[in-house]
Amino acid sequence: MTTYTKYAAVALDLGFNKLLDYGIEEKDLALALPASVVEVPVRGFLRKGYIVKLKSKPDFSPVLPIHRVLFPLGDDLLKLISWMSRYYFVPFKKLFQAALPPIVRKKGKEKEQFFVTRKKSREELIALCISIREKNPAKAALLEVMLQVEKGLFLSELLAQSGKGQGAVTALVKEGALNLEKVVVDRSLLTHAEYFKTKPKVLNPSQNSALQAICKTLEATEFKTHLLFGITGSGKTEVYLQAIERALALGKSALVLVPEITLTTQLLERFLSRFDEPLAVWHSALSDGERFDTFQKIKRGDIRIVIGARSAVFCPLHNLGLIIVDEEHEASYKQSEEPPFYHARDTAIMRGKITAATVVLGSATPSLESFYNAKSGKYALSCLMSRAENSSLPSIRIVDMRKEFDKRKGFTNFSDVLLESIEKRLKNGEQTLLFLNRRGYHTSMLCLSCNSPIKCIHCDLSLTFYKNKPDLVCNLCGFKVPLPKKCPSCKGEAPFKFKGVGTEQIERSLHAVFPSVRTIRLDSDTTKHKGSHEKLLKAFGSGKADVLIGTQMIAKGLHFPEVTLVGILNSDSSLNIPDFRASETTFQLMMQVAGRAGRGMLKGEVVIQTFLPENPVIHLAANQNFEKFYEEEIETRRTFHYPPFSSMVKLIFSGLDEQEVLGVAERLREELEEALKGAFPPEHFIVHPVTAAGHAKVKDRYTFQFLVRLMKGGEGSGEYIIKFNTIFSLILKDKNKNLPPSVKVNLDVNPLSTFF
Repeated sequence: MTTYTKYAAVALDLGFNKLLDYGIEEKDLALALPASVVEVPVRGFLRKGYIVKLKSKPDFSPVLPIHRVLFPLGDDLLKLISWMSRYYFVPFKKLFQAALPPIVRKKGKEKEQFFVTRKKSREELIALCISIREKNPAKAALLEVMLQVEKGLFLSELLAQSGKGQGAVTALVKEGALNLEKVVVDRSLLTHAEYFKTKPKVLNPSQNSALQAICKTLEATEFKTHLLFGITGSGKTEVYLQAIERALALGKSALVLVPEITLTTQLLERFLSRFDEPLAVWHSALSDGERFDTFQKIKRGDIRIVIGARSAVFCPLHNLGLIIVDEEHEASYKQSEEPPFYHARDTAIMRGKITAATVVLGSATPSLESFYNAKSGKYALSCLMSRAENSSLPSIRIVDMRKEFDKRKGFTNFSDVLLESIEKRLKNGEQTLLFLNRRGYHTSMLCLSCNSPIKCIHCDLSLTFYKNKPDLVCNLCGFKVPLPKKCPSCKGEAPFKFKGVGTEQIERSLHAVFPSVRTIRLDSDTTKHKGSHEKLLKAFGSGKADVLIGTQMIAKGLHFPEVTLVGILNSDSSLNIPDFRASETTFQLMMQVAGRAGRGMLKGEVVIQTFLPENPVIHLAANQNFEKFYEEEIETRRTFHYPPFSSMVKLIFSGLDEQEVLGVAERLREELEEALKGAFPPEHFIVHPVTAAGHAKVKDRYTFQFLVRLMKGGEGSGEYIIKFNTIFSLILKDKNKNLPPSVKVNLDVNPLSTFF
């Protein structure tokens, strides 16, 4: 039996959650470190894995040796993954998979292409070209193309431009006229991007004060979280840019997180025009080749600035000194579709703590948790309460749509006030933004006999009608069905009625009122293809449309100086969701959308259409009064022990058999409540009843859930979460209480919604 001086506990990149021990041979001792990616033998095959920790002796024997050490991921990322595993109740394997893109975990490699250059002088090639033009026109055509380029061409480009075959190129190479060599092609997204360089702007006193506070902790290499609370258009991005300049001057790297891919376009232009050194963009829309090459450059230390969406929090940056989370309140930072259910903002803060980095959270409408942490002194608070560059806040008008319906004797998408305002912008050559957080033409089709909507047979959701499609469509699973002649519920042939308005209908209705209006629609239906976000936003920014119509994609971060009017068409729809965050979400969305108006020199206007004009949330949003909203909402949270005065865990059960799933959820809830009684004081936890999820059925799977709230001294605690996870883990491992394999159980720590 072979013995080794060191052993590694390895998490396998397989459907297997247990750590396995492998021996480390002498040749690999210097490379096989925690967080290294390795290849190990598993049942006769080589599989990828990740070293979680080193050991002096294995837990079992005999052990096989590590086959090959591929590359180190980084000690800080291992510590981050270790914390996430305990806090978010996720196996190491899933977190490594989240940190390493599939193309890197698989056998990705650099792309190589042939590059053609001149081997003789221009004069010699001109003479050769003249001498062979009649006898060998193919070679002459190739030489003519090569004489026009400055350095060289890729072989594929040369063949395309000349219209000739590769045989003629091979002949010219053999004759010594051309040179052909293999080169590595950089597929990173920004390889050839060029922008006019800009200089740092002069900061106003509030911006300068915020920057100095950030730079103080940067220079001290001290972990600190700063909340940059600034109204829309107050110049938060300029503070980010100058903070990054300081980080780079100190030899540190910077990570900038944005909530949506749509925001990277305009932000990238600002960054590329400011910094001379290369930077990288990281999000889900990258191709495998772009992702692989970008990851390799970051890992080598060639890149010191990364801008990206949620998963960019795992980028292996060297000497990370500054982490910026823009629009920190945004729900898209939380992964809610599938495990690991991590929050990128909270994960970024923990990564900052591990690397002694400065963390900056920026928002015009901070989450209540972040603002509470700033008010209580846990975060440093900087406030920017005036717009930069002399622009002013927009004027806001609330329109009661009940009165508009009475005036029109029926339904209308647009109030008179909004139509007059749009017409004024069209005459003045200014732009308008219309927000509606629903896509499609109609959101449902209703049977007038039984009042039942036509639903997806696989999901608990009404089917959506699109004007240019022959079918009703499910926006959850993609199921399609032709327009029915009989009601699936009552089987009657009663007439049907379409209900609900989507962005597609708004666009058509606007053209009916203003036939010559130029519109661009931005929603998940118009942005399916790669690069479509950027293309549509650039078209609008360059004045190719008068009105931009969109869902929440247009609600944040976008900067269009010519937009002087914003119309919020159905401001109160999210207030009806039975969720403790409904008021906060509605307020944030309205303030963010309103903030897109009047960001240039021209005064902006916002029209809010609502059926609840007396609602205090709508009035506070109209008055742009975040602090007043915070004061009222935080007292409600304190009274009912909701975050930030508790930590919350949502346990989610799903399966194909509705009754089986419900039974498992009820049984586990009882067992968990009993176990918590022996671990926590009774006033420190609340176990809610089992309920159906907001979407009770999705893709034929039924979902039930229940919530657990944990209180400690009036506030939630990370230690309490980890203690809870340990208790729940023991319940799951109990062999006498095995769960049926047909029921999937997930645990979501600090969910954004108690409803969905």
